[in-house]
Amino acid sequence: MNEKRIARLESLLNQAFNLRSLEIEDQSHLHAGHAGAKDGKAHFRLMIVADEFAGLSPIKRHQLVYAAVGDMMNTDIHALIIDARPPGD
Repeated sequence: MNEKRIARLESLLNQAFNLRSLEIEDQSHLHAGHAGAKDGKAHFRLMIVADEFAGLSPIKRHQLVYAAVGDMMNTDIHALIIDARPPGD
């Protein structure tokens, strides 16, 4: 099931950003038994490098990622660890 979620995440992020690099790691297995895992939502770690992050604060970068991911945060994702950087950073 998380393979579909990863594919959807990748598609949404590709649509929103000029990606230089993207790594999505499913960390749901690390949270088995965790209260947030009981609802079936996933835990992901995201490493993203995109031109759009140049000159932005880390908070603004995260806001852009959350905007790109959209409703998945309500329907599919319990936790998202984000490492968002501009190229060369």
